[in-house]
Amino acid sequence: MEHKVALVTGASRGIGRAIALTFAKNGYDVVINCIKNAEALAALQKDIELCGVQCLACIGDVGNPSFVEYMFRQISSHFGTLDVLVNNAGISYVGLLTDMAPADWKLVMDTNLSSVFYCSSKAIPMMLEKKCGRIINISSMWGTCGASCEVAYSASKGGMDAFTRALAKELAPSGITVNAIACGVIDTDMNRGFSEEELEALAEEIPIGRFGTPEEVADFALQIAKGNAYLTGQIIHLDGGYL
Repeated sequence: MEHKVALVTGASRGIGRAIALTFAKNGYDVVINCIKNAEALAALQKDIELCGVQCLACIGDVGNPSFVEYMFRQISSHFGTLDVLVNNAGISYVGLLTDMAPADWKLVMDTNLSSVFYCSSKAIPMMLEKKCGRIINISSMWGTCGASCEVAYSASKGGMDAFTRALAKELAPSGITVNAIACGVIDTDMNRGFSEEELEALAEEIPIGRFGTPEEVADFALQIAKGNAYLTGQIIHLDGGYL
């Protein structure tokens, strides 16, 4: 039986790694990407191949349209198709907006938002051929309500949410769904910069009383990929009741 193919950007660690493994365990061939951590990506590729599926690893910056074009040529050559795109690559910037350099702003926007455009624009033609496909954007609750000292990150995720709603309307007649998972506080390396006291205080603010896990995000992404074809254009909060 021919496997479906999923691409996960930012897959070397955290949420992206969990998503890639979860899809592999459920019979998907997986394309994994990260910007520079070749060792982590190679280790993930081995774990994915142990699931009995194929894996293509592509190292490069999805915020660079030239690399994305190259990556999709590789996908076309290896698999000839793409069924699921998970736009997960993302970075944060914590600090006052007045201290932020234009280059830092551009890096956040290129990585978190422009990459979604670059990858989606290349994935859509592959999905149109079959009139079927899933685009899943990994967003954040801060895209809805904003976070102090994370203006660029919040803006990039708010842009992702608007992108999701608009593209869903554009692609719905073609059988391609577009949804976003607005994550709450997930236990990943992105939160390692906070002190133990800050993390404890943040956990106390969450009604469910704890951080989410990358595996919980991954399970939900799989549900969207395999689930209801009538679900599109939605920003679904996975935040333990925070908002």
